[in-house]
Amino acid sequence: MKKIKRLPESELEIMQIIWKEEAPVSRMTIEHALQERHPLAPTTILTLLTRLCEKGFLSLKKEGRPNLYEPLVTEREYLACESRSFLDRMFGGSVAGFAAALCDSGIKKEELEELRRMLEKGEL
Repeated sequence: MKKIKRLPESELEIMQIIWKEEAPVSRMTIEHALQERHPLAPTTILTLLTRLCEKGFLSLKKEGRPNLYEPLVTEREYLACESRSFLDRMFGGSVAGFAAALCDSGIKKEELEELRRMLEKGEL
């Protein structure tokens, strides 16, 4: 697994929008999606997009007037890296320790059954 930097919340929010949209994504599409959650100034959005490009998360294509952005890191890759980092930081890399904490947290029986099915199918 390649090493992927952890993103600050504001940049992660932008990436989550981009991952949900069909690539390439314009700044206006991002701006409209953010209007529902918490509006940001267009200049702030551009700054965040520039940072994401510099960090290697996005590529920038200029097609006429609007800039278009495509993810270079998939959501699955990012989540895998973040999950491993979380597991290492919080549980010393112990999946059993994580599972015990999950059980202590009040996880529902249905959720445990879903995990068991995923393990049996080899999806985990």
